[in-house]
Amino acid sequence: MRAHNTPEPATTAGATGSPSTAELAEAEAALAEITEQKAVRLAKRDRLIGAATTPGGGAYPVSVPVTDTIPAVRARFGDLDPDAVTGVTAGLAGRVVHLRNTGKLCFASLQSGDGSRIQAMVSLGEVGAESLAEWKDLVDLGDHLFVSGEVISSRRGELSIMVADWQIAAKALLPLPNLHTELSEETRVRSRYLDLIAREQARRSVIARSQTVASLRRTFTDRNFLEIETPMLQVMHGGASARPFTTHSNAFDTDLYLRIAPELFLKRAVVGGIDRVYEINRNFRNEGADSTHSPEFAMLEAYEAYGDYNSIADLTQTLIQDAALAVSGSHVVTWADGTKFDLGGDWDRIGMYDSLSAAVGYPISPETPLAELRVLADAEGLEIDHPIHGKYVEELWEHFVKGGLTRPTFVMDFPVDTSPLVRGHRSVSGVVEKWDLYVRGFELATGYSELVDPVIQRERFVEQARLAAGGDPEAMRLDEEFLRALEYGMPPTGGMGMGIDRLLMALSGLGIRETILFPLVK
Repeated sequence: MRAHNTPEPATTAGATGSPSTAELAEAEAALAEITEQKAVRLAKRDRLIGAATTPGGGAYPVSVPVTDTIPAVRARFGDLDPDAVTGVTAGLAGRVVHLRNTGKLCFASLQSGDGSRIQAMVSLGEVGAESLAEWKDLVDLGDHLFVSGEVISSRRGELSIMVADWQIAAKALLPLPNLHTELSEETRVRSRYLDLIAREQARRSVIARSQTVASLRRTFTDRNFLEIETPMLQVMHGGASARPFTTHSNAFDTDLYLRIAPELFLKRAVVGGIDRVYEINRNFRNEGADSTHSPEFAMLEAYEAYGDYNSIADLTQTLIQDAALAVSGSHVVTWADGTKFDLGGDWDRIGMYDSLSAAVGYPISPETPLAELRVLADAEGLEIDHPIHGKYVEELWEHFVKGGLTRPTFVMDFPVDTSPLVRGHRSVSGVVEKWDLYVRGFELATGYSELVDPVIQRERFVEQARLAAGGDPEAMRLDEEFLRALEYGMPPTGGMGMGIDRLLMALSGLGIRETILFPLVK
């Protein structure tokens, strides 16, 4: 999917870009506070290491004797009555996210990686004076802690461990952020590990992504598709209209490109007889970054021999609906803001030229003169880079039609001059058998009846080379090796590509930086 160049977001500093005196003072005060806390924790680390009686003990033991997990204990004993005892001993580990030390009875909340919590109760009567004093002296918020003891319920009905034995599992040298205050978006993105500790939605996003990818693979396996891997480093970038990242191989003394798409290699596999093939991969495009685009992103591409853009649209709808079921248990997904979005049923299919004509009130076709399209674009204040017929039509369509799409919609039949790898339409001149799928107002996937005629493909590549020579940084290069593969014969094929990050956006309602676990930030 093509990314659009956008300006960098403004800084939060003053108009000159430099922080004010007050901002500097505030930052220095915060740093001094953290530094002081870190010094205190470093001293505790040293005491733990000095008191260790075995190698690997102290502040960072090699292991602790865990027998159960917090989620498992909650599942088994989560409905205990207040003041109940079980007679069951459990050894648990978790991160300290709440700590209250009061006299002869201390309390801590331990959190597991999935966000489940359990209370640890440390009493003088159970652990003795020395252990209780060490607890108060050595345990801090953020520490990973092992506790062992009987599973009980407190007087307030909170599931707890009455601690008989405890041990630091990993000493935290920096304090956690305030878990009762929402992290800023910048902190969430730059320090995702803190986001995962502090925010349930962050953890749900990671789980949903894993469930989604697993669902995609199941759907493909059920339809006899094979998953393969294609090169990330390529001597010729192709398979999409996008600006590549470049690098250099010392071993081969040659410039290489980071993959912008796996398409041309997957098609080689189809030529070789792998009739149903797909790849879930990382792509890199040296373009703009905004709420729906990232320079590095995950993408799915699939090719089905003896299919076309209609059959591949059916497959794409099934893939997305199966993923919705895996994540939400329903085709109606609930976004992070509480909005419900229906991905069920059969999705609309509209023609690009037909819907644009309806929106402007008069016919626009592949024969519409470029001058007429330019007049319409100028009237709407649209600036078209590298003005050719297809780019005018696509930009005008986005301007007039895209914003009115509410349901998932396949937009069919694109201009030929912007789709060099697509088969010409079987009955309409000047367009190709391509669709884009729009969900939530953004492009989620694209699909083709693939161009398999090597003669026409060469002509399209030559035209792309002319555009590149004219300064179009997104134009493709002529790929002789791919053309040679096509000359051995590629069967009629339907192909599709879909952004995994964007699929998560459609399922969750989140922006792309929230669906990528560790996004690239400046």
